[in-house]
Amino acid sequence: MSHFLPKTVRDLIDEMARLPGIGPKSAQRIAMHLLHSPESKIESLGNAVLNLKENLVFCENCWNIAESNPCKICTDEQRDRNVICVVEDILDAQAIEKTREYKGLYHVLHGALSPIDGIGPDQLKLQDLFKRIEANDSGIHDENSKISEIILATNPSLEGETTALYIQKHLLSFDLKITRIARGLPVGGDLEYADEVTLSRAMTGRGEF
Repeated sequence: MSHFLPKTVRDLIDEMARLPGIGPKSAQRIAMHLLHSPESKIESLGNAVLNLKENLVFCENCWNIAESNPCKICTDEQRDRNVICVVEDILDAQAIEKTREYKGLYHVLHGALSPIDGIGPDQLKLQDLFKRIEANDSGIHDENSKISEIILATNPSLEGETTALYIQKHLLSFDLKITRIARGLPVGGDLEYADEVTLSRAMTGRGEF
């Protein structure tokens, strides 16, 4: 980058450009916008970034981000506790929630299996999912909270399909209905970018896996 800009501005642009979805040009525009913004707005943005991790925790049940542990969804008695929807990332769960079609619980894997990228089962929250199923199978839950269905809502990509197959094979010995969201989503697409109608149809039209 040209040294025409002060180092403070160049450093900000460099950091912005490292964020996903933001290229050098977008980073420059954001930096210039902040430069012309009132100091109070910049301070609010800075505090929000600094407090991001300080005020958040991961739910010990579903591994979603929350301000309390367990999270509000896991403790909501109105949710259908017989169903768990398995997603790759937090934004995938948010996208499904926006459809208002799903009323069950979630499990966030924090990624998908990708050997070429060095991401194996130990790098994901797979064992935590299997432990939830094992605890459910032990008979310590009543019928209202016993898990009867696992919805595999990983992305329709090679990594997502591989992850779904891995989970399905590990759960064959359990008395569970295992479903996969319908192919209302394009192959190679991400849930967080899908529109609400497409996601709603995918959830409604899910079938046996």
